[in-house]
Amino acid sequence: PVMEVLFNPCEQRKLKSLLLIYFFIGNIKAECPKPEAFENTIPSDQALLLNEFPDGLEITIECGNGYLKASGSDIVRCVDDKWTKPELICKRKDCGLLPPQPHMHFDFSEGTLFGAKAKLSCDDGYTIKGLNYARCYNAGWRFSSECERVTCSRPVEVANGRNSWTSVDVPKTGEFIIYSCDKGYSISGNDRIECLNSGEYSSQPPECIETSHSSGSFSTSAAHRDTAIPASTSPTTSASEREIPPET
Repeated sequence: PVMEVLFNPCEQRKLKSLLLIYFFIGNIKAECPKPEAFENTIPSDQALLLNEFPDGLEITIECGNGYLKASGSDIVRCVDDKWTKPELICKRKDCGLLPPQPHMHFDFSEGTLFGAKAKLSCDDGYTIKGLNYARCYNAGWRFSSECERVTCSRPVEVANGRNSWTSVDVPKTGEFIIYSCDKGYSISGNDRIECLNSGEYSSQPPECIETSHSSGSFSTSAAHRDTAIPASTSPTTSASEREIPPET
């Protein structure tokens, strides 16, 4: 062969190696790396399922979590082993203001954009049931809290008396409990107590004290004793008042 004539065995081996390298390089196709998130955009799920990204391939990108499409194309292309710069512009999700809720107030000091928290509070006499904040998500504000009326414990019973509370529910703020005593007993303390915004009563329940007759009886008997004439004592009269029997 001509190659064998022109080149010695050592040179032939070198030439064959160079030809193999040239052939291998010539058959390597340009390919982009696996696409990654860029700024506020991410590759679509369909793009992430691909295993190869040859030159000229176009894939779809989308806005990341918490962002919405504002403008621009959602297509990027593999060119010379690199992805073209995304033109898609995404803006952060804005949840806006929360709709009014009964007896509830909102503090938007953190703003209304994705991830922000709004603090919740209630009118006086009401308390939060649930979390004391709402959070802005992709779908909007998420919270399930509500303002409930503050309640007090069930009013206690008092010995020898009763109270006006007959409901199966516990008293709420602003409601009053009225106490009264049985016959022969009198109120000691406030007979009317109120359930306050704190969940406590305005005062302790009163007591029913037995009406005492001992002091009155003692006074009456003492008065009678002071004016009574002892049975063992005869009334005294002066000599001039004695009746003189007539002479016979």
